[in-house]
Amino acid sequence: MSRNSPSYDPRTPEQRRTHYEVETELAARLRHSSRQERQQLYTALYNELYERVPDHPLLTRPASREDTARQVAAQLGLIRQFLRSDTTFLEIGAGDCELSRRVSQIVKHVYGVEISDTVAGDADLPANFQFVFSDGNSIPVPPNSVDVAYSNQVMEHLHVDDAFDQLRNILAALVPGGIYLCVTPNRLNGPHDISRYFDKVATGLHLKEYSTGELHRLFREVGFSKTSAHVEIKGMGFAVPVPVIVLLEFVLDRLPRSVGRAIAGMPLIRKFLGVQLTGTK
Repeated sequence: MSRNSPSYDPRTPEQRRTHYEVETELAARLRHSSRQERQQLYTALYNELYERVPDHPLLTRPASREDTARQVAAQLGLIRQFLRSDTTFLEIGAGDCELSRRVSQIVKHVYGVEISDTVAGDADLPANFQFVFSDGNSIPVPPNSVDVAYSNQVMEHLHVDDAFDQLRNILAALVPGGIYLCVTPNRLNGPHDISRYFDKVATGLHLKEYSTGELHRLFREVGFSKTSAHVEIKGMGFAVPVPVIVLLEFVLDRLPRSVGRAIAGMPLIRKFLGVQLTGTK
């Protein structure tokens, strides 16, 4: 799935428009598909996107080794507090497996879940790492086997029905007391996909962007016993009560859109609105 899109897009307005038209067409097919159809559609439609949009930023501006190292370090800084030497770790949307490879040096076992078993290429993966193929919402690992699950920029790409199913499957994979940390963009300062240039809400392959409050309610509906929000400021991570962020979102959501979005885009407010939610089984 598309992740880590560059914030700066040097393409012409016409190129962006073409990308937008293709992506919204593909997104509409996903939104109106059945569960059975989506078992094959996720991979097929992302492949079609990259074929039809050859100037897609992920193709023309791949992350450098230094960029990748920074991204992995930032993610590891967020999840390191939850890891121990006897931890079994699960990454949903493992991508190139760089983060999972790094985590494997710290923990007992790592599962990397992806919608394509070719994403990691021919990388030399560690002995304590296991690649797991998914249809987009399945989590095919033994039940009650995972201590810490993590996803970054994945939830927003799922059909709303699949998001519920995937959360339920993640919950089943966790040991009692295990946690799932979900990082996803906040709709209040979005859209965050190509539709940010054209629409007020995400209409591309971000099938749904969530607020912290919406994701909290979904976690509790699925069956997580408690949730906690996390905010990172100047390299320091802080646990923040979910109601504090929900109150901020409530206020911003009721301001005129232009005002609320301008405030939501302020650097400090963006820190609080970046959805980093943990659910405990």
